[in-house]
Amino acid sequence: MTHQSLGPGPEFDRIRRIAETLGGNAEALGDDCALLEVGGETLAISTDISVEGIHFRRDWLSLEEIGWRATAGALSDLAAEGADAPSVVAALALPPSVDAEAVTQLMRGVGEATAAAGGHVLGGDLSSGGELSLCITVIGHTLKPIKRVGAKPGDGLWVTGALGLSRAALFTWLRGETPHPAARAAFAHPEPRIRVGRWLGQHDAHAMIDISDGLAGDARHLAAASGVRLEIALERLPVPPEVDATARAEGVAPHIFGALGGEDYELLVALPKEFGEKEARDCQRATRVPLTRIGEVVPRTQGGGGVIFWHNGEPVSLSGFDHFK
Repeated sequence: MTHQSLGPGPEFDRIRRIAETLGGNAEALGDDCALLEVGGETLAISTDISVEGIHFRRDWLSLEEIGWRATAGALSDLAAEGADAPSVVAALALPPSVDAEAVTQLMRGVGEATAAAGGHVLGGDLSSGGELSLCITVIGHTLKPIKRVGAKPGDGLWVTGALGLSRAALFTWLRGETPHPAARAAFAHPEPRIRVGRWLGQHDAHAMIDISDGLAGDARHLAAASGVRLEIALERLPVPPEVDATARAEGVAPHIFGALGGEDYELLVALPKEFGEKEARDCQRATRVPLTRIGEVVPRTQGGGGVIFWHNGEPVSLSGFDHFK
């Protein structure tokens, strides 16, 4: 079985070794979802783990917010495939400090996030554990999955929504301060882009990826999978002013801070060169989600593959998020 090319990074080195170990016992690995053709349509399937102390803290978020956030992260993978009508299965590992009422609150958040995406919770599993963790599995439907493969030279690169708010909340909490309400909302209550992912799939998107690990890292996976080079102008990124103070406190330009920010749950999409600002406005009218052009796809022969980031005309070296750092 041929597995899809992945960008650099320790997490993806591990995935490559897993793929080698599984060999013919695995289907193709390396996209946002596993894809299974059933009855003339495609099922998109993904799973995502949220662990206390790594992905969230209970002194930052309510239990309902923890459930919502974990579910939204998994649903974002469906959005990247252009899938909708999701079904959700939730498996929870619970420490002694989480009682029956707390479980109810967690699952209320799971259910509300699922319902907001137009889906249903099918069931799950409960276990004791040393720390609170949620493993959310999602299944969606699509007639035309949008993979990371398919970006072509000449395509425009576009990103949904806004970048950097979730990271701004995280860094503010780590300083012992209270995040701006907009930043806190982005961290605690992200909105998976199910509707806009479906719209983009219906309007000739060539390739798409969820940038939950940050644009700086995830863009490299789209480039590697498609066998192209991406050029991104950081000053074009949709970084809201609420990010500025936190970025400058960290000594980083806001647009670079936004490129490094993980858990934005936005989409990076390669669209035909004919797709322009008019079509972007059509997308926003239909989905209520803004779409911003941030760069273009060029052939690998022009300086090799990967991603080149520019900031006000100067090249910038950015590294992606490392789950195991």
